[in-house]
Amino acid sequence: MKMGGLSCSCFPRRRKVNPEDDNGVSEEQSKLKPPDAASAPTVQKVHDEIPEQSTEKSQTKKTEQESRKADSTSDTVVRKQREFSYKELVKATRNFREDAFLGEGGFGQVYKGKLENPDQVVAVKRLSHGGLQGNKEFQVEITMLSMVCHPNIVTLIGYCSESDKQLLVYEFMPLGSLEDHLHDPKPNMKPLDWNTRMKIAVGTARGLDYLHNHCEPRIIYRDMKSANILLGEGYHPKISDLGLAKFGPLGDKSYVSTRVMGTMGYCAPEYGYTGHLTIKSDTYSFGVVLLELVTGREALDRTKEGGQYLIEWAKPMLMDKRRYVKLADPRMKGEFMQRPVRKVVEVALMCMDDDHEKRPDMNEVVDALDFVASLSDPNTDQRGQSKLIANDDSGDEDDPFKEDDKDERAKAIAEAKMWGERYRH
Repeated sequence: MKMGGLSCSCFPRRRKVNPEDDNGVSEEQSKLKPPDAASAPTVQKVHDEIPEQSTEKSQTKKTEQESRKADSTSDTVVRKQREFSYKELVKATRNFREDAFLGEGGFGQVYKGKLENPDQVVAVKRLSHGGLQGNKEFQVEITMLSMVCHPNIVTLIGYCSESDKQLLVYEFMPLGSLEDHLHDPKPNMKPLDWNTRMKIAVGTARGLDYLHNHCEPRIIYRDMKSANILLGEGYHPKISDLGLAKFGPLGDKSYVSTRVMGTMGYCAPEYGYTGHLTIKSDTYSFGVVLLELVTGREALDRTKEGGQYLIEWAKPMLMDKRRYVKLADPRMKGEFMQRPVRKVVEVALMCMDDDHEKRPDMNEVVDALDFVASLSDPNTDQRGQSKLIANDDSGDEDDPFKEDDKDERAKAIAEAKMWGERYRH
């Protein structure tokens, strides 16, 4: 399948540093077989409504300004991390007590802790020597997080490396991971509403855009998934776990050859088959996360025999744009506008284009999602009136500009033509 893509307006080329390549593909990881999307529908470009500027709710403007300010600089400053003693972290976590346990990933177990100097709540990740990741990932995590500073990337406070004891200390994210909320909610967790999902999508996209386009050298994240998106107060998202990250390719090379690492269900097809890693590999994984946000379903449903990828489950509803809204998570109870849902699905499919060169750059994705988020305000529609639209089979959804007022409808169509003309050129 050849999915449509946004017209590209990438940042100027930057000096790139050659990483220490992990040549070859491991036997285990080479079995990662992303679904062949050849039978999925063709998706048209979202060229009718990508504005030059977008707005979010007033309470998020400060965060947006901070993000833009962080994005505007490409000069990398390596911060010196605090080195903790093992004794300090044992005390902070009360000897890694069970009631302080937060979760477990490829690196190891994570515990909530409290430092005494300064008085601060933190998350302490302890390396599991039998885990999937090891000493190299420990060093990469410290290196990468010492080089980056962005409102949508988690902050590393320090580390401990004593004998065989290796621990990382991060800022504490009180609302857990996106995976927790979508796929393993606790009894006290309310289902995420549409606007919150969009806030998470936009913030995550900004974090990836920063790594791809504003770091020197460029950074390929390589592990984009819902479990690695942590949520702070107000559901502010931050990308975590940069232990698998790689620096971008050197010179004329368009990819980095490396072992296939990551999580099944999120892996880009060309990376899974060849081990050729590009920033567009991250874009594919982000597209999967977008579909997770829309549907509330896992990237890989292991309850099905042999496992079922999210894109495979969605295919029947992707054959017709009018059915995109049927993908929406039923836990939202229809409290969303149909037009933004359709647009987010289109952006997700562009990100998941089989041809990696046709996938949009993350700066384009940020612009598109910014605008879609502005459409998603439940308090106003284009005329400033209340308008929450639930799922229906009325047949009206095939007209994205259907309005009761003919003048408003004509205005919307004229606006779409203007943006379409811009992106054709």
